[in-house]
Amino acid sequence: MKTVNHWIGGKTVEGASGNYGPVTDPATGEVTTQVALASADEVDAAVRVAQEAFQTWGQSSLAARTKVLFAYRALLDANRDAIAELITAEHGKVHSDALGEVARGLEIVELACGITTQLKGELSTSVSSRVDVSSIRQPLGVVAGITPFNFPAMVPMWMFPLAVACGNTFILKPSEKDPSAANKLAELASEAGLPAGVLNVVHGDKVAVDALLAHPGIAAVSFVGSTPIARHIHTTASANGKRVQALGGAKNHMLVLPDADLDAAADAAVSAAYGSAGERCMAISAVVAVGSIGDALVEKIRERAEKIKIGPGNDPASEMGPLITAAHRDKVASYVKGAADQGADVVLDGTGYTVGGFENGHWIGLSLLDNVKTDSDAYRDEIFGPVLCVLRAETYEEGVALINASPFGNGTAIFTRDGGAARRFQLEIEAGMVGVNVPIPVPVGYHSFGGWKDSLFGDHHIYGNDGIHFYTRGKVVTTRWPDPSEAPAGVDLGFPRNH
Repeated sequence: MKTVNHWIGGKTVEGASGNYGPVTDPATGEVTTQVALASADEVDAAVRVAQEAFQTWGQSSLAARTKVLFAYRALLDANRDAIAELITAEHGKVHSDALGEVARGLEIVELACGITTQLKGELSTSVSSRVDVSSIRQPLGVVAGITPFNFPAMVPMWMFPLAVACGNTFILKPSEKDPSAANKLAELASEAGLPAGVLNVVHGDKVAVDALLAHPGIAAVSFVGSTPIARHIHTTASANGKRVQALGGAKNHMLVLPDADLDAAADAAVSAAYGSAGERCMAISAVVAVGSIGDALVEKIRERAEKIKIGPGNDPASEMGPLITAAHRDKVASYVKGAADQGADVVLDGTGYTVGGFENGHWIGLSLLDNVKTDSDAYRDEIFGPVLCVLRAETYEEGVALINASPFGNGTAIFTRDGGAARRFQLEIEAGMVGVNVPIPVPVGYHSFGGWKDSLFGDHHIYGNDGIHFYTRGKVVTTRWPDPSEAPAGVDLGFPRNH
C-alpha cells in the first residue's frame, strides 16, 4: 500500500509516530493509501527546521524570491493534470473540477510573483527639520496553514505562496483525507528552487493541529474549515499569542427577484449548489425566491438537476463525483430524509443513489427541497453536500431580512435585471462576498476572500492585500541625518581640486 509521508527540510521524512490514517478512493470505497500522522515531537522538529531556514530566507532579496516563484508557476502549469489526478483519486471530484481548483490556486502564485510591488513601503520627507518617516513591512517568521479536504490544492495555494513571498517559512498541515496533492505542491516548489525548509508539509490529525496551535515557534496560523473548528483554532492560537485568520463555514443564499432571467438563475443555482458535490464553502445551498416566481424557478432547477451525470471523477462523462467519505454521505442523506418531517417538500431525493460497477463508492444523488422553513435542520446547518433548499419570500425586504438573520455571512448573490435593487443589495446584505448575477462570487487573486459573522474569525481575509498584511508586520522608521554642511572641519564635499 502506498504511504504518504511528511515533507520536511526539502525531502521526504518517514513518519516516526507509528500512527497512520487511511486514505480512501471515494469512487470505489477502497483504502488505497495510508498517511503518516505526526506526533507533537515531529511537529516540533518541523518547526525547528523552518526556523533555521527563516534565518536565510527572511533576509533574501525580493529578486531571489520572485525568481523561485516564477519558476514555480511554470512547473505548476506544466503539472496541472498530475495534480488534478491526485485530487480526483483521493477527493473524488471530477477531473475538470480538479483542474479548475488548480487554476484558482495559480492565481495566488501569480499574485505572489508580483510581491516586489506589493511590499513597497511609504515615505514622508521633511516631517520636521531634516526628519523623514518611512513605513516598511517585514515577515513574521514561521507560519502555519491548516487546510480542509474539499480543496486539497487550491486552499494551500491561497496561503503558502504569499507567505513565502513575504519572506516567511511555512508549515502546511493538510487534511489527512486527501494528503497527496500537498506533497506534490511541495515537491514542485523544491524543484523550482525554493530552499530546503522554507515550505514543509506535516500530515496529521488533532494531535498535530494542537501542537501547531501551542508551539511558541509559530507566529501565525491560517485555517479554512467548519465554523466550530475555526472558532477553536482562533481561540486557542490567539491565547498562545499567535496571529490568526480562521475561515469557517457558510450557508450561502441566492436571492432571485421576480424580474430575473429565470433560466439564467436556474443554471446558476444548479452549478453553484451541486458543483464539487456541494462540498465547498461557497456553494449556494439556499435559494430565496421572491414573489410569484417560486414554482417556475423550482421546476427549472429540477429539470436541470435531473440531467446531471454522476460518476467516477476520472470518467470524462461525469459531471459530479462521490462524497469524500461514507460517513459524510450518510450525514448528508440524513438531512434529506428528515426534511419532509420538518415541513419541506422533497422535489428530488438523491439518497440511495448508486453507480453501476462502483456500488461501494460514496455516492449520493442531487436533492432539491422546496418550501424549507428557517427553523429546520436542513436550513440551519451547513450540509456540505448536493442538497439545495428553496425558501419563499413575498418581497425584496423580506428576503434580505431572512438572509441577514443567518449566523453565517460568507457569500451571497442576487439575480435581477434591476440595477437599483442590486445596488441596494450589495450595501444592505451582511456577507463578506457578494455576487450580482454571479452565483459563486469568489474574488480573483488580487482581491481578498473572506466572510462575516460566523464565517470568519480574525481580522484578515485570505490572499489579496489582506493576505499580504497578514503575513507581514509593519514597522515605522523615523530618521534624522545631519546636513553635510555641519560635517566636521576638514571634510569637503566639493569636486577635488587639481591645482
